[in-house]
Amino acid sequence: MSGRYPRIEPYAHGMLDVGDGQLVYWETCGNPDGKPAVVLHGGPGSGCEPGWRDLFDPARYRVTLFDQRGCERSTPHAADHGVDLSTNTTEHLIADIERLRAHLGVQRWLVLGASWGAALALAYAQRHPQRVSELVLFSVTAGTRREIGWITRDMGRVFPAEWARFRDGVPPAERDGDLADAYARLLADPDPAVRERAARQWCAWEDTHVATVPGHRPDPRYDDPVFRMVSARLVTHYWRHGCFLPEGQLLREAGRLAGIPGVLLHGKLDISSPPDVAWQLAQAWPDARLELLDAAGHGAGNGMAERVVAALDDFAERR
Repeated sequence: MSGRYPRIEPYAHGMLDVGDGQLVYWETCGNPDGKPAVVLHGGPGSGCEPGWRDLFDPARYRVTLFDQRGCERSTPHAADHGVDLSTNTTEHLIADIERLRAHLGVQRWLVLGASWGAALALAYAQRHPQRVSELVLFSVTAGTRREIGWITRDMGRVFPAEWARFRDGVPPAERDGDLADAYARLLADPDPAVRERAARQWCAWEDTHVATVPGHRPDPRYDDPVFRMVSARLVTHYWRHGCFLPEGQLLREAGRLAGIPGVLLHGKLDISSPPDVAWQLAQAWPDARLELLDAAGHGAGNGMAERVVAALDDFAERR
C-alpha cells in the first residue's frame, strides 16, 4: 500500500493491556496536534503495515495504528495453535478500540478501514457513533454469512480448478459443509504437518480469490509461515462464527450512522467482495458517498490508494 505522503515513523508506541491476558500493540504518528484518526486493518489478522501511514498528511493528522488481538506485534500470538481464541471476537475488538481511544485521550476520531477492517469500522461506529467524526472505507464488506459463502464456495465458479484444490484440502466427508469450519478444525490439529498444510491451502485460496485484475501478484506475506498460520487461524475463526455478528446487522442498522460523513470506495473488479454490499450500504446511509473505481479490485492497488488519500485530504480540516 502506498499513498501520496512520505513514510513517517511513529512518535509514540506501546502495548495496551486490554484484559483477557491480551496486550495490543499501538503506535501514533503525524502531528500530535492534528486531526485524530485510527486505522482498522483487514484480515482478520493481517496487522497494520507501515504503508497505512503513507495515506495521511502527516502535517494535518494524528494517526493511530494498532494490531488487532492475536496478530503481528500484539500478544499472545495466534500463530501458536495453543493460544485460545475464545476472547478474540468482534465485541472484544470494539472494546479494544474504545480502550485505546480513552488511553490516548481522543474524544472523536476519523476511522479508516478496509475489507474486514471496513466491517469492524461499521460495527464500532454503530456502537459508538458519538466517537466517530468520519468514516473512510474501501473494499467494503459487512461480515455476512452470504459474503463468506460467496468466497468459500460460490467463487469456485470464477476459479474452478483453484477452488477444487481448496475444497479438497479438507476430508471428503466435510467438503459439502462449512469449509471455514473444516479448515479451522485442521488448523487446530495436534499434528503440526496437518496445521501447516491447511494454512498453506487456505492462504493459497485467499491469494486466488482477490486475483481479478490484470497484473495481480501473489502476496509475499504468505511466504512467511508465521503470517500464514495467524492469517488462516484468525480468518477461519471469524468466518466459522459469522464474524460474531447477527446476520445482516451492519446493513440493517446503518441508520445509526446518520450524521457521520462517510466515503465508500470499491473496485468494480472486486469479485472477491462484489460491489453490491457497498451499494446497499450507501442506500441505507444518506451521509455516505459511494465511488466505484473502474480498474480496481480488492485492496489498495489500481488507483484505490490515491482515492483514499483524496478522501482523507478532504476530511483533514474538519474537527
